[in-house]
Amino acid sequence: MRIIKKLWCCEWVVFCCLFLAALVASKNHGNPANDLVDIINKNRTAVKLSQLSNNPGLGCMALQYVEQCKGNCSSNNALTCQPSEDDFTEVFAPNCGVELPTFGSVSGRIFGCQHKYLDPSEAFLHVIAQNNKSVSLLRNKTFTEVGVGLVGVHKHKGPYFWCVLLSNSQRNSTFVLQDLGEGIKQKKGCYSGTSTPCSDAHDVGVFPNLVTAALISVYFLEIFL
Repeated sequence: MRIIKKLWCCEWVVFCCLFLAALVASKNHGNPANDLVDIINKNRTAVKLSQLSNNPGLGCMALQYVEQCKGNCSSNNALTCQPSEDDFTEVFAPNCGVELPTFGSVSGRIFGCQHKYLDPSEAFLHVIAQNNKSVSLLRNKTFTEVGVGLVGVHKHKGPYFWCVLLSNSQRNSTFVLQDLGEGIKQKKGCYSGTSTPCSDAHDVGVFPNLVTAALISVYFLEIFL
């Protein structure tokens, strides 16, 4: 009986380790830009506003926006960067492959930075909706579309930059990406409206969680064996 008990405990511990590893892997290989759009829409529906369409063209330009702002994050997480309006049509849209005849109106923008990675819910609270002006933009009744971009300056560490672009253009017909966005090579960061995982935007938490799983395993082995 004792041998059977030991074998059962070992199997249970191995299962827990594999489950935790899979959970961590799935969490850290998704697209947090899409998660942030979901949070923005939940915030709108909570006050009975319509959801915003997740536009990949806007999202890609949001990523381009913060790409241009890298290096401007102060020690107290203040982002001083203001790309010109012309950059949207002359730099961001071409870099993304947005079809210029479909370029709509970029009616609002929210951006910020943090020296440590924040998960989408934390980024919403501490970066995107950190003041009344930003909350007012997120709850503007005239907006119809949204795009979110996220990028980290260095691999596995910050600072990290977030940008939300908002539009009151007609849904599903503006900021159209050429070839459905297939021509965009995303080397860093991620943007919403696509299922492409975030590239080097964050690997925070993988190693600590695996260590935790290992320690839990050792703990149960010492108890049962």
